[in-house]
Amino acid sequence: MSLDSITENIDESVSGFFEPIATWLGDIVFYSVTIAGADVPLIVTWLALAGLVFTGWFGFVQVRKFRLAVDVVRGKYDDKDSAGEVNHFQALTAAVSGTVGLGNIAGVAVAVSIGGAGATFWMILCGLLGMATKFVEVTLGVKYREVHADGTVSGGPMHYLPKGLAERFGKNGKTLGKVLAVLASIMILFFGLFGGNLFQVNQSYAQLVSVTGGEDGAMGSSGGALFFGILVAALVGIVLLGGIRSIASVTSRLVPAMAGIYVAGCLVVILVNVTAVPAAIGEIIEQAFNPQGVAGGVLGALIIGFQRAAFSNEAGIGSAPIAHSAVKTKHPASEGMVALLEPFIDTVIICTMTALTIVIANPASWGEARDGESIGGVTITSDAFETVLPWFPSFLTIAVMLFAISTVLTWGYYGLKAWTHLFGRSRTSETVYKSLYTLFAVAGSLLTLETLISLADAVLFTLAVVNIIGLYLLAPVVKRELNSFLDYVRVRKAGGSAEIGGDTDDETTKATV
Repeated sequence: MSLDSITENIDESVSGFFEPIATWLGDIVFYSVTIAGADVPLIVTWLALAGLVFTGWFGFVQVRKFRLAVDVVRGKYDDKDSAGEVNHFQALTAAVSGTVGLGNIAGVAVAVSIGGAGATFWMILCGLLGMATKFVEVTLGVKYREVHADGTVSGGPMHYLPKGLAERFGKNGKTLGKVLAVLASIMILFFGLFGGNLFQVNQSYAQLVSVTGGEDGAMGSSGGALFFGILVAALVGIVLLGGIRSIASVTSRLVPAMAGIYVAGCLVVILVNVTAVPAAIGEIIEQAFNPQGVAGGVLGALIIGFQRAAFSNEAGIGSAPIAHSAVKTKHPASEGMVALLEPFIDTVIICTMTALTIVIANPASWGEARDGESIGGVTITSDAFETVLPWFPSFLTIAVMLFAISTVLTWGYYGLKAWTHLFGRSRTSETVYKSLYTLFAVAGSLLTLETLISLADAVLFTLAVVNIIGLYLLAPVVKRELNSFLDYVRVRKAGGSAEIGGDTDDETTKATV
């Protein structure tokens, strides 16, 4: 029996077993109501509403404190004696690497095809709102993290939900928090294996095959797929063994480089067509409020834009606090400030640059997609670049692979923290997880497992429901931490050196090994 037939049988068997479960959960999580002709997914409304509420609650912190956030990333308020494993910049790039990926390249193209150019406007707005949500969840992630005796750190919803709820609501809050922590760990682990790992490897391999001659090319065989999977698994395994320090070391170089090169490519297309820029911006704004050919009109364009932004930057999902919790700081809100830059980079800059490039280049495939033809998002983005840069499909393959690998690395760390919360931090436990995760990377090049990937998406956004309820309940804690950090900043600016509150490094945060 050939490798192709084996993998095909596995795909069919897995899909047959999990499809009813994936369909059932997907129907619940992504349930939509029709308003004015537009299908409105309630989960998108839930995520966007959280951004709106926290933006008001914290007085537009993402606007008022944007410059302070940049200063924190630059290291202006670093305290080298603080517990933690990485600096502010490394924590940011590690978290960004988990969100910047295929969605920024392919997902945006799909959004402006379904929702028209106007979807870009609403995508930017949702990204700006998501900055406030990221600030809240990451502040909590650092506030309630566990600093282990060996210096490593664990954080995320599986830590701040039980600790925070117990602190605010006593025994009942503690019981509820423990249940939610287990559920959060299971959801993060499941998505990490299938969405953050297998799917990323699968899609990057598909792009590689498409530029190397298709199924008849050098990489189109099952042997080529296996080779690619083993190569990615080896790279991921080596970095993953080093923990967050190793991951942050790689992503702190990889993320700025790949994002910079990608944005530079967008700018080349835009500058070559600079005379078309005013008209493109006008089209985006006009179609945001007067879209053509979009089901549901303005509401339809808004929903598509919000959906792309919410799914891209993952604000409110609860994943980013895991990476940010490893930062060296005594002031949780300082890393919350850093985290609010994440949706700005992911959505406001990178997603918007992709959308603007497509609108300005106006490739034929985009027009065909808007007319209802089934065309992949990567193809549309690639065609937009190819109007100016004929060699871009090859470059896009490299970009897709780098984006995918960085995402696999970061979700490997997220999954590890979920795994150890469920099964303990012993060396054997961690080795089992890392071995399992690398095997999933190999499987990613051989299997599609579309049903499991759909199930993983539904599971992850189920976590968003639980997580955001926790964020609402713990928002007063974040308010106190913000005021504490701002007091600290004022003292520093005045030339003082006194520590003011916000210290998460006391004995209550220490965990036993």
